[in-house]
Amino acid sequence: MNNSSDGSNECKPVLIAGAGPVGCTIALYLARNGIPVIIFEAQEALPQDLRASTFHPPTLDMLDELDLTEKLIPQGLIVREFQFRERQTGEEANFNLGMLRGETRHPYRLQCEQYKLTQTVIEMLAEYPHAEVHFGSHVVGYEDTDDGVSALVFDGEDETRIAGSYLIGADGAGSRIRQASGTLFEGLTYPERFLVVSTPFPFEQYFNGLRWVNYVSDPEEWCVMLKTLDLWRVQFPTDPSANPDLLLSDDFIEDRLQRLMPKSGRYEIGHRTLYRVHQRVAERYRVDDHVLLVGDAAHVNNPLGGMGMNGGIHDAFNLSEKLVKILVEGEDRHALLDLYDAQRRGICVDFIQARTRENKAMMETSDESAQAARQQRFMQLASSTEKQHQYLLESSMISCLRDSLEIDLCDHERKFS
Repeated sequence: MNNSSDGSNECKPVLIAGAGPVGCTIALYLARNGIPVIIFEAQEALPQDLRASTFHPPTLDMLDELDLTEKLIPQGLIVREFQFRERQTGEEANFNLGMLRGETRHPYRLQCEQYKLTQTVIEMLAEYPHAEVHFGSHVVGYEDTDDGVSALVFDGEDETRIAGSYLIGADGAGSRIRQASGTLFEGLTYPERFLVVSTPFPFEQYFNGLRWVNYVSDPEEWCVMLKTLDLWRVQFPTDPSANPDLLLSDDFIEDRLQRLMPKSGRYEIGHRTLYRVHQRVAERYRVDDHVLLVGDAAHVNNPLGGMGMNGGIHDAFNLSEKLVKILVEGEDRHALLDLYDAQRRGICVDFIQARTRENKAMMETSDESAQAARQQRFMQLASSTEKQHQYLLESSMISCLRDSLEIDLCDHERKFS
């Protein structure tokens, strides 16, 4: 590894706060390029809860470069079609991701829980002596220095200063790194919470034409039904005034599932998660000279459309490529890191936030005429090869990824000046 002309030091590792899918992806990318990394994860072990489970085609293309896609496919479910379904009329609008053949090496979604990605990466990092993972360790603050950064790490008993070349905040929506930098997290939090439950019940045997990914509209109660390798995940909206303990209770969940698909006997319920829904973007992704934000630490949005984790992984690749150019090839760090901010924050504001807000508004409307118009729009899109192809480029995040890479600093400075 070469020292860059602006003071980068090959002996100092890149410090990563958070061992989620974004932090782990960055660590593996850098480690494979000979750059020492240390991940600090606040929890004592990797969580296995109901978080993201959709990997879009361009994300699979990226992960393939790290030999991850071939490891994830056996752990997940390949989805070649998804559906917008009207519960009361049974109308379906089906979209075929095979139309993206030639645009991507992976013309499908992979439904695979994000913890399977993080577990796989942690196992792979064990092969690199210059990669370390510290569980039960919080990065609680930092000091930016002339030639790097000094992170303050708390392991539950002691605080330690760790020197690094860069510090990456991949520590989620409540990021301590973002807070320590004084960076605003602009946007809103919706009053309602989403309930996600899993069950092995075979819904596909009882709903005609059901796909592995389904967005089900209903003026009374919409839902999203996603299949993973072993389970169905069902997402419901909830009453903002309801007691969280009630919403997570067996009886409440049973009632929601029975309304979706009445059956004799009770449902077998696996995981259950109740979470707040946010639309927020950090005012900047490069929050200090050697400190950067990625993933949920930089942006959060409602999960309809599966753009949160995927957008975070796109952040990870964009930033990792630039760090390799800086730390290995000695290129100018200021221009490259400012470009990371311009490309990833710009596309988040312009596309991801707008699209996910639109997805939520479309799903939750209780106006029957608006629901009918929405369903007709999707059916018209699905019936036209050209329109469906364009819609798939957008919904799979191929278009926004391409657009982000076309952003240069001059365009960004003109837009936000």
